[in-house]
Amino acid sequence: MPPRFADILSRSLGHVGAYDGETIVGFVNIAWDGGLHAFILDTCVHPDFRRRGVATRLVSEAEKLARQRGAHWLHVDFEPHLADFYRGCGFRPTAAGLIDLRQDRAG
Repeated sequence: MPPRFADILSRSLGHVGAYDGETIVGFVNIAWDGGLHAFILDTCVHPDFRRRGVATRLVSEAEKLARQRGAHWLHVDFEPHLADFYRGCGFRPTAAGLIDLRQDRAG
């Protein structure tokens, strides 16, 4: 197993897949901080299966899994065009800080 994937799995509470028969058509990873915070990452659905509620069910299952594993908070970062989707899944906007570590801030 490549070290990078092993690192990702070591921080994962779990993942949820959506299947059409034996073919995976959707996926979400649930990462965590080792404490009370879980994070939805990498939500994706095959284009042929979009607009059918697959992503909504994935996020719902991710929420259940995070709750079962003891998380108190579930976070998600998303692009503006996904705001209505995540709001519909029960997320509410919060203030958060962010630094782009790819940028040199030293002046």
